[in-house]
This record gives sequence, structure tokens and C-alpha cells, in this order.
Amino acid sequence: MISRWFFEPVPRGRIAAFRTLVYLFVALDLVVFTPWVRSHANTPGDLYEPLLIGRLLPLPTPTPLLVHGIFWALLVLSLAAASGRAPRLLGWPVFLLYFEWMIIAMSYGKVDHDRVGLLVALAVLPTVGRARHRDPALTESGGWALRVTQIAVTCTYFLAAIAKLRFGGVEWVTSGVLAQAIIRRGTELADLIASVPGLLIVSQLGIIAFELLSPLIFVVPERWRARVVAFFYAFHLATFATITISFAPHLVAMAAFLPLEKIRLRRRVVGPAPEPATQAPPHDRSAT
Repeated sequence: MISRWFFEPVPRGRIAAFRTLVYLFVALDLVVFTPWVRSHANTPGDLYEPLLIGRLLPLPTPTPLLVHGIFWALLVLSLAAASGRAPRLLGWPVFLLYFEWMIIAMSYGKVDHDRVGLLVALAVLPTVGRARHRDPALTESGGWALRVTQIAVTCTYFLAAIAKLRFGGVEWVTSGVLAQAIIRRGTELADLIASVPGLLIVSQLGIIAFELLSPLIFVVPERWRARVVAFFYAFHLATFATITISFAPHLVAMAAFLPLEKIRLRRRVVGPAPEPATQAPPHDRSAT
């Protein structure tokens, strides 16, 4: 039963679409979301405090050659991998390079939790093999890859709630966490919300409840699951609209829940308009 759930077959076209989305985002992430990582090329080495995995392997202290080399290699390989060609030959290097890119990014005092799902997706996509867009053939290995990505996405929510309760206690719900976030980086919409007495406390209670209950998405009937995922996306849209925090990598990984193979990009054909069909001449009654 568990094995069937983990390896539930999905269309290969879904894997192809998800793979393209993930690898294109990696390239976009390098130049839009995390270009600041390149500044660590010139950061003094004694400020580098690697995460536990960086100490266990061990990974080298970032240097200009290492940081810039990873940047350009990852940019080229991720764009090539987005084509779907050589999924293993390109996929494994992309995962390893992006993994090291994240170690470099998060080893200077700040650790983001919105990249767990994306890293898992990068780790499992090369195991699927070839997949073509709009291919309806089913694949169990692809189903497993999407399932473990879904689990990683859900764990991101659930473990975030556990961390809040572990370090902040139940008092986190009634604390001034959201108020501080609004003061630091809030928008005009956030100011309107903050002006309503008690609404921030209700919002914090809602956040904890949402994160703790997020694993229930796996028991929601299939016909309702897309609506639950839409609620997840709406939650992050509201977060960005109020305190301008983006969870872009997490949102990309969350697409593992969606039937991406059903998305059709219409091609606009440019050329002369087709000539109207000629009509048959009317029947000549005088000939009869």
C-alpha cells in the first residue's frame, strides 16, 4: 500500500514540464534571486562558518575561482538541462553545483528554509531518465520523484511550525513577530491589517494552524487537492503582498502537486490570412 502510494505513476509529460520549470528557475535564481552569493567570492575566509553538511564532507572555503566557477558552470548546465536532453548527464552536476551554491549562500549567518523542496527536486529528477513534453506514457520512477518532492514541500511547512513552537513556545502565537516584520519591511496593505486590533494575533494563530495541518493535503480527495494547493499559493501571495517575503524556490517545488502536462502554450501563427472558402454557385433553376 505504501509502496503503491510512493510510486503512483504519473505521465512522463508532467515530469518533462516540471523538469523544465525547475531548471529554468535555477538559472533565474542565479541572476535574479541570489546574485548576492557571488559577493562571497571576496568575503574573508574567516567569516565562513559552513553548515553541518559543509563540515562533514568537508567542503572548501569559498574563493573567487570557486564561486565564479560554480556560477557560470551552473548557469550553462541548468539552461542545457531545461531542454530535457541528457537528463542524468546534466541533472546530477546541476544538483551538486546548486547544493554547493546553497552551502556558500547559507554559511555566513543566514539560513533560508524555502529551498528544501527545490533541492530535493534537483536530487531526484535525474533518477527519472528521459521524458518528453505531452507524453501520456506513465512512469513509476517519475511518480516517486514527484512524491518525495511533495513530501519535502510539506515538511517545510510542518517543520517551520515545530521550529516556531520549539524556540518561541506557544507564546509565539501572541508575540509581536508579525508586528516586527511589518515595521521592518511591511507594505501599505500590511499597515491596514496592523491597524485592526487583534488581527495580527489571529493571523499568527492561522499561520501555525496552517503549517501544522499542511500534511493533510495527502489525505484530501483528489478533486479537492488542486484547491488546497491554490490556497498554499494564495498564502504566499498574501505574505509577499504584506511583508515582501518571497518563497520563490518553494513555490516552484510546490508545482510537483500540479498536473503540469495539461498546460498548453498556444503558438501564434504569423502569415497571410487564409482565403475564404469558395462557395458552390447557386442552382440555376432556368436550366431545368
